[in-house]
Amino acid sequence: MSGILTVPDRSTGVEVFQITDHPSINHPAYFLQSSFTPDGSKIVFTSYRTGTPQLFLADFPGGGVVQLTQAAPVHPYSAAIRDNRLFFVRSGEIWVHDLKSGCERRIAAFDGQLGEVSPDAVGDWLVAAIKTSDGCGLVCGRSDGSQWCLIPFPRTVIHPQFHPLEPEWIEFAGDPAPRMHRVRRDGTGLECLYGHGNDEFVVHEAFVAQTGNLVFTVWPRLLCEMDWTTRRIRTIAELNAWHIAPNRAGTQVLCDTNHPDTGIWLVDAITGFQKLVCHSDSSNQGTQWRKSCYALKEDFIAAQKNNLSWMETPTDTVYGPQWTHPHPAFSHDERLITFTSDRSGNPQVYAARLYVP
Repeated sequence: MSGILTVPDRSTGVEVFQITDHPSINHPAYFLQSSFTPDGSKIVFTSYRTGTPQLFLADFPGGGVVQLTQAAPVHPYSAAIRDNRLFFVRSGEIWVHDLKSGCERRIAAFDGQLGEVSPDAVGDWLVAAIKTSDGCGLVCGRSDGSQWCLIPFPRTVIHPQFHPLEPEWIEFAGDPAPRMHRVRRDGTGLECLYGHGNDEFVVHEAFVAQTGNLVFTVWPRLLCEMDWTTRRIRTIAELNAWHIAPNRAGTQVLCDTNHPDTGIWLVDAITGFQKLVCHSDSSNQGTQWRKSCYALKEDFIAAQKNNLSWMETPTDTVYGPQWTHPHPAFSHDERLITFTSDRSGNPQVYAARLYVP
């Protein structure tokens, strides 16, 4: 791409940047991670332009693109940046790419399928969900390759993440309900944070960096916050917030919306006031998001009969392709956001300012 296309949003006038324009699948990191480098000069993204998912780096603003990984396919939503280190998953292995030197190093390898890797605040400890022939759980260890252990769990594990202030604790999602759990990184202290049934579709929890509290959605009705210490839950706003990302102070929550898609919003965490940032115009595929409960056994059986994966499949499956979802996330200075949109026919990487110049 020779240069970044910039257009004002049709409703708010904020500056929206189209970062990629390749006729393939392109998307930034998952909503729990910032795709911007700490200095804000580059954006890490995944692209299938070479035939398999690989990691790339785009100048911002500017548009120059460099390919970072070139070996076996990477987990498309596994990129996580800490300083100049880019952590990611490749098959059953956790790797780190040095953004300055371009060198790669394998940190740990496992006989199983890994989810995305999640570092603690400084990148000292890493955690990832794992599924093996023996069951499910988490793997946790240091980024220097030491002290790795497997923590078993009786159900599928999704999106483990370290507590920002107490990194000995890991919060993770159990699939299906009840969703939110925590465990110490040595495997002790396992407990459910909130007991609920299939009637409450709790999803997409994320930590507030400065308080350690959790924000989450009860799809498609509520945006909520849980006090990490007391477990008290309060409703921030009644809206169909979908994927969410709180700012570091916990004063605002960034979210996309679906059924209906009214755009990407900033929600005041105290008053619940909602401010439109921009429209994503993503197709937001996936039959699961038309429901207000978790996928049940029959949903997975239906997907398996069609030889389909519940995470990466067409619109007639449980969750649908993730790259059709916006997954908005903040830049490190919280003045910009990234998101995905397939408005042009192919998923592309976009960025938007949070104010009108």
